[in-house]
Amino acid sequence: MAGATDIKAKYVVDEEGHKTAVVINLKDYESLMESVEDLEDANDLLKAEREANGFIPYDEFRKKWLKS
Repeated sequence: MAGATDIKAKYVVDEEGHKTAVVINLKDYESLMESVEDLEDANDLLKAEREANGFIPYDEFRKKWLKS
């Protein structure tokens, strides 16, 4: 997986030379998106841990779930 500093970006510029878009190769894009998804998953886990108000052991949950 490429790090952000390993990505070779090309820029699209307007008539005045201002950067208006970035072009990266597909492999770098896919790697970047995978990293973003991993960060989103980690953030979701942290949020769930902060907001959790109680847990029950898996065996107890399974017993209750199988009864219904």
